[in-house]
Amino acid sequence: MTFAGHRAERVAEEIRNEISLMLAGELKDPRLALPLSVTEVRLGPGMRTVRVFVRLEGEAAERAAALKGLMAAAGYIRHELVERLQLRRAPEVMFHADESEMVGQHIEDLLRKARDEAEKQ
Repeated sequence: MTFAGHRAERVAEEIRNEISLMLAGELKDPRLALPLSVTEVRLGPGMRTVRVFVRLEGEAAERAAALKGLMAAAGYIRHELVERLQLRRAPEVMFHADESEMVGQHIEDLLRKARDEAEKQ
């Protein structure tokens, strides 16, 4: 992998750490009171965009409200990332709900159901 590729990985990891710290106590939005964690950060080409995948716990309405709260805080987070990581350009921060665990659990349930039906026959 090239030097630029390693840099992007390092910057993505630093962004993940900084956003996790912000979510742990700096952001005072009541919509963000439910348990949430940053699972992955992906940098776009030229590090102009940052896609942050967040695992949200709770009911569907609570998760939707928390995602809206994160989107509302994106400007603050963007500013803080530039300050803390001393980036030249402020990347656009986009939040996405990480549903991979739920999808994995659904697949496991389907496989278990198919295995149980095969054993019955």
